[in-house]
Amino acid sequence: MLEFSDIMSRIKRFLYEESGERVLDKDLAIALGFDPTYYAVIKKRHKIPYKAIALFANEKNLSLNWIFFNKSIP
Repeated sequence: MLEFSDIMSRIKRFLYEESGERVLDKDLAIALGFDPTYYAVIKKRHKIPYKAIALFANEKNLSLNWIFFNKSIP
């Protein structure tokens, strides 16, 4: 089963590696194109924003298999 926290942790890890700076929830929200307040709501509800993640992955050339399932492409 997909877990909100696992998925967001992988995106945060990518953002950290990209910037070298600590990544807060507000930074993650902005990277996904959300207002930080809205991100807090979906985080509380554990609602995975599939469309925003797919757009982010496409923009950053990331694998959705890695983001959602922690699997790299062979």
